[in-house]
Amino acid sequence: MPHRVDDERDGMVELRFLEGLRRRRPDDTGVLRALGDLYSRLGYNQQALDADRELVGKNPDDAVAWYNLACSQALSGMVDEAFRSLVRALQLGYDDLDWMMRDSDLSSLRNDPRFEGIVERIRGNK
Repeated sequence: MPHRVDDERDGMVELRFLEGLRRRRPDDTGVLRALGDLYSRLGYNQQALDADRELVGKNPDDAVAWYNLACSQALSGMVDEAFRSLVRALQLGYDDLDWMMRDSDLSSLRNDPRFEGIVERIRGNK
């Protein structure tokens, strides 16, 4: 268990650092992406969702930003929104099927027939 405490402590140190950096550099999308990823890893789903929404707003043509938004939406129980964001990510070129199949953020979507449709769409594009 001590390792887990260290991981949590490291996560909180990283969070304080990134939030401070974000205040100093509010337009830096790299900081925003890192902060959104960290919020998600720490289980701060609402903060991750807010960061991902902002990132998509700043980078509407970024496939990975849309994928991350879909993950945050799925974790927040926003299933229909998550599927819309996943479809948008695909339209913009997202095609990492291997990752998508094992990404635990999307586990709530996997039993929905729309998920299989997305999988087939990616397979058809390769």
